[in-house]
Amino acid sequence: MLYETSLRALNGKAQPKVLEQSDGKGLGVRISKLGKVRFQYRYKINDKNKRMDLGDYPDLSLRAARDAAEECRTWLAEGHDPKIKRSMGREKTLAPVTVQQALEYWIENYARDSRANVEKNIAQFQRHIYPYIGHFPLEQTEIRHWIECFDRIRRGIKGKQRPAPVAVGQILQNAKQALRFCRVRHYAISRELDDLTTIDVGKRQRKKDRVLSDVELYDLLNSIQRKESSFYMRYLCQLLIVFGARTQELRLSTFDEWDLDLNLWTVPKAHSKTGTVIIRPIPVKVKPIIEFLYKRHGKEGYLLGELKKGETVSGSGSIVHKRLKHKESWSLHDLRRTFTTKLNDLGVAPYVVEQLLGHSLGGVMAIYNRSQYLPEKRIALDMWCEWLELLINPSDNVVLIGAARQSIGST
Repeated sequence: MLYETSLRALNGKAQPKVLEQSDGKGLGVRISKLGKVRFQYRYKINDKNKRMDLGDYPDLSLRAARDAAEECRTWLAEGHDPKIKRSMGREKTLAPVTVQQALEYWIENYARDSRANVEKNIAQFQRHIYPYIGHFPLEQTEIRHWIECFDRIRRGIKGKQRPAPVAVGQILQNAKQALRFCRVRHYAISRELDDLTTIDVGKRQRKKDRVLSDVELYDLLNSIQRKESSFYMRYLCQLLIVFGARTQELRLSTFDEWDLDLNLWTVPKAHSKTGTVIIRPIPVKVKPIIEFLYKRHGKEGYLLGELKKGETVSGSGSIVHKRLKHKESWSLHDLRRTFTTKLNDLGVAPYVVEQLLGHSLGGVMAIYNRSQYLPEKRIALDMWCEWLELLINPSDNVVLIGAARQSIGST
């Protein structure tokens, strides 16, 4: 049996030879000639004697050494080699997975291939999470640390960051999915976010129904013609109105997506929110715009001349209504909702509108119907462009929707 008093007496005292003393149940100490006292655990596997170092006294106390030996006996009873188990545990303790490493593991192994808005997710983590708890070991990070980050997002930072009660819910959901992904794959384990909901940290995104009026749409198109905003925003808004596309589909668009011989714009899976290819006809009245952009930016560049971050574009789009002196605010995404509403008013079949939006068809049609409805989509977009032209260049006593239908019907 070992005692603290005897260990203190032996520690640092030179010995004529190496000594060994036992505490029982496999635990003992080895005292070097220089008086260094080291705890060891002895055991057998397949009738072969083995030993492993547990630590030096007094850095490791006698009580801690006994606890370590007890843990080794448990591992041995479970069929594990204590030396290997302890080595694996030490590696995990000395080089733990951090919060940033866990979130980046999810990004690289899941989100980058499965999330169309992965760059936005990355930017949110880089801005709101990594600077504050990114270096924390994930398994030691408590819910209070996460909540401090979420509260900071929700309330904002005066003079630096606007309050974002809706965005914080999105960040929470992404973080929860990331931690679950890491846990399922045994990369790192944390359940600290399991019980948190969007309401606990922020607000749910309200269902939006904002549709631009004809007057507001006229104001926007007129300002585009007058070149009252940047080149990038003018052409982005114009093409969003025409195609009803998601902002990111145009923001990421390159010229290899545009076939000017077949007059088709093909959005690849990588740029589509739903992960499916979207094919849209290029209306006759819009083709000259694409040709102009092609000549201006070259065949290997981005359609709009440069790649801008989603947050930058969204921020620019959110203030357009102020410049146009519109009383009620609207976003770039509301142009997509306006497109949907107007096409329905024009009598375009709902399944054609859904295809133009890049939505998958529901029910049995989603399984068996693989048609792209290109002729129907082309007619719909041509009719929509006629309507827009009548809006910006109105004739006396003309009802826009009826006139657009009549114009297409006579072709």
